[in-house]
Amino acid sequence: MARDSEATRTRILDAAEAEFTRYGIAGARVDRIAETAPANKAMIYKYFGTKEELFDAVFANRVLAFVDEVDFDATDLPGYAGRAFDLYERYPNTLRLTTWYQLERADGKLPAIMQSNNAKLTKIEEAQKAGELTTAYSPLELLTEVRALSMSWHLHTPELALVRRPSRARCREIVVESVRRLVS
Repeated sequence: MARDSEATRTRILDAAEAEFTRYGIAGARVDRIAETAPANKAMIYKYFGTKEELFDAVFANRVLAFVDEVDFDATDLPGYAGRAFDLYERYPNTLRLTTWYQLERADGKLPAIMQSNNAKLTKIEEAQKAGELTTAYSPLELLTEVRALSMSWHLHTPELALVRRPSRARCREIVVESVRRLVS
């Protein structure tokens, strides 16, 4: 029975990720998630509570997958930015869900995100104290800029997307070099 409930939960999360990625929280419909899963609405509410809590579970899973896949080394922020760029390229849902989270859950305080951010900020501060990283910026300033640069080629207006984009390799090189200059 435990396997079936875990499989159902996984199907619901997968269906919900697709739904939230496309429509955000306000536009997502639990009926469509249930149909895609397949699962009944009662089961969705039993496992996750409200639609907002289901979104939070989906987003927390995406954040934890990011943390697992993209090693964070405060003494190699250019490398981290390159690895983050790679993940955003492979999993565009990550940025779409992040955008919806910022728009619709701006007051959110998801433990997975708070823990991830706090761990990174602590590592940056430790690297600064050890003289391994610039102190020209606070840990928050550095992390914010590194994140922005790693996302930059994946977040732009549709009109800018019509302009001939450099190769993927060149875009990644620009991200890594920009972070290298930031921390030098």
